[in-house]
Amino acid sequence: MFVSRFRCSLRPFPSIPSIRFSATPGRRAMSSHYTLDSYLVSPSELNAALQKNVFSKLSTAPRVIPLCASWFLPNDGRDGYETFIAQRIPHARFFDVDAIKDPHSPFPHMLPSPSDFADAMRRLGIQREDSVVVYDSKELGILSAPRVGWTLKAFGHPNVHILNNFRKWVDEGFPTESGEPKEVPKVTYEVPALDEGKVVAFEEVRDIAKELGKEGAEEVQILDARSLGRWKGVDPEPREGLSSGHIPYSISVPISDLLDPNDKTLLPAAELQALFKSKGVDPSKPIISSCGSGVTAAVIDAALTEAGFPTQQRRLYDGSWTEWAQRVKPGDGLIRKSE
Repeated sequence: MFVSRFRCSLRPFPSIPSIRFSATPGRRAMSSHYTLDSYLVSPSELNAALQKNVFSKLSTAPRVIPLCASWFLPNDGRDGYETFIAQRIPHARFFDVDAIKDPHSPFPHMLPSPSDFADAMRRLGIQREDSVVVYDSKELGILSAPRVGWTLKAFGHPNVHILNNFRKWVDEGFPTESGEPKEVPKVTYEVPALDEGKVVAFEEVRDIAKELGKEGAEEVQILDARSLGRWKGVDPEPREGLSSGHIPYSISVPISDLLDPNDKTLLPAAELQALFKSKGVDPSKPIISSCGSGVTAAVIDAALTEAGFPTQQRRLYDGSWTEWAQRVKPGDGLIRKSE
């Protein structure tokens, strides 16, 4: 199942000169070889980069590659790959969030091993020198693309960006294509090292949660991207049989609060800064991002990046609530509910 879907999601991508965009809005520096600088990329910026494409099978120049990461919650009924087939950016490849993961874990979206990640990149035809622009489904705007972007960064891929977003790409009239893509040639991608500083395991989160609220405890901030109803424990989880609620002392930061209500783009930096401030999030203290299964936690991480929060003290809880609700003991008091 994994192989067939993986193969049919690939197609050749032409080599193009890369484009370097200044991190300062509205400014763009041009040179023969450069990459996108800002983490968030607008549709017009990505289109300008792709317009510089000069197809050559012999070229080894770095490329800008659109990477579709469409994914839906398990109770949604829609399928990410089907949306990719229906409409996508020309020459995009498909990163299957449900397939490129740890196949041995009982939890749905744990990071793959470095060797499995490298193999996925080889099959996608992505080289380490390529700039990758990850994007989401048109339907949801921003949901799973930041998780894929975060995964690439966790494994040290140098040039990773998030399109803000595919819905705007379509609405602004930029080109799309549809149908089954052709396979792309497999490329070389060396097995990377995982940046352990970007991820936090269950045991450490459990120990932190037990200490939070006690005098003298380290002031770690746990931000939860699930809906407020799930965080409060009044709405069900999308995974059947899983208790809702929240990690003690965690802060509810639903991803809907981070997105424009109309076009579902990530809010501008100033608005994100104000939002985090209103929730009492302190940029000087360590932050752990969490969600249902480790996917939308990366939306919080992307928003923190856009808001200018330092990266050094930020980690993502990979197992998130799906792991937490199954592994904490009933008598520990580590599932909280609030009306």
